[in-house]
Amino acid sequence: MELKSFYMAFTLYSLIQTAILCTNAIAVLHEERFLSKFGWGVDHGVGGFGDDPGIKAQILTLIRSVRTVMRVPLIIVNSACIVLLLLFG
Repeated sequence: MELKSFYMAFTLYSLIQTAILCTNAIAVLHEERFLSKFGWGVDHGVGGFGDDPGIKAQILTLIRSVRTVMRVPLIIVNSACIVLLLLFG
């Protein structure tokens, strides 16, 4: 019996799937349940008017933006990936 080793190929599809998984991870972060435990809640990271926002405020803005803008596209892209995986393995 021949033993075959299977390795995940470094393809464009694997890069796209990695980006989708990272975007999903950002989209599911909940501010009150998860982020506030680490001091990254809704009331944290808000600067005054005219102040340059720090890195923490920019990351919080990115998380809120991804959650707001990418909700429907993520549902569509995740569904397409599931169908592709079911059809082509």
